[in-house]
Amino acid sequence: MAGSARRERQLAREHYERQQARRSARAAKRRRNQQVAAVVVAVLVIVLGIVGLSQLGGNGTSTASPGTTSSATTTPTSSASPSATASTAATGCTYTKSGTAAKDVGVPTYDAAKAASYKKPFTVDLATDQGDITLAMDAAKAPCTTNSFKYLAAHKYFDGTSCHRLTTSGIYVLQCGDPTGSGSGGPGYQFAEENLPQDAAGNYPAGTVAMANAGAGTNGSQFFLVYKDTTLPPNYTIFGQITKGLDVVTAVAAKGTDNANGSGDGHPNQKITIKTATVGKG
Repeated sequence: MAGSARRERQLAREHYERQQARRSARAAKRRRNQQVAAVVVAVLVIVLGIVGLSQLGGNGTSTASPGTTSSATTTPTSSASPSATASTAATGCTYTKSGTAAKDVGVPTYDAAKAASYKKPFTVDLATDQGDITLAMDAAKAPCTTNSFKYLAAHKYFDGTSCHRLTTSGIYVLQCGDPTGSGSGGPGYQFAEENLPQDAAGNYPAGTVAMANAGAGTNGSQFFLVYKDTTLPPNYTIFGQITKGLDVVTAVAAKGTDNANGSGDGHPNQKITIKTATVGKG
């Protein structure tokens, strides 16, 4: 029985990682398509500019500037590639613009002169339609992640969003933070991992709050709540703990997923929506 349980957990982890790889591949394909489209647009603009110049004659002038578009995001399954840096410091947090925001609230900043202030603990209260969940933010160990989370919560990014993914076999997490509910929505920026756990059994214990991603450096807005001890590759930033409402998550998980293939990975049957996310004190 013990061997069977271990094999089931291994299969679940392998399924989880394969799904991540597929979603990352789809995101990469979208980016390639967008790049091709941008090149086509640029060529058309240049051609039209040449036509315009010829029509204006020797005394006229005409200029054109090709634009680029991008849409991608972040999740334990999502993502995009870095572009323009929005906030950097010699040592500290860097938030890089990436893709199109599912809900545009801007990009958080980081002031190296106030580095100590980013490490002060605080809470975030998630008022959901299934009950309240309180998260204690571990700002000392994950200051860049908690600063981003605080920024998004303060700008009402999470308000009115539903948790879109539930896993109930081998891996026990409820994933939230995507306003689109598709698993591919993000805030329009990304940042690096921090406070990663050891590669060991049960490295994401019940009550853990961690960031979802689609590869190194693709953290955004999506996060997951662990409701039962879980073993994962040590690739997901741990940035807090559930101090109230773990029973709420467990109750949602008990209703299972809508995935008919029995994999235990899909939308939760019991829909759960974050009505408001409120930043509290430490």
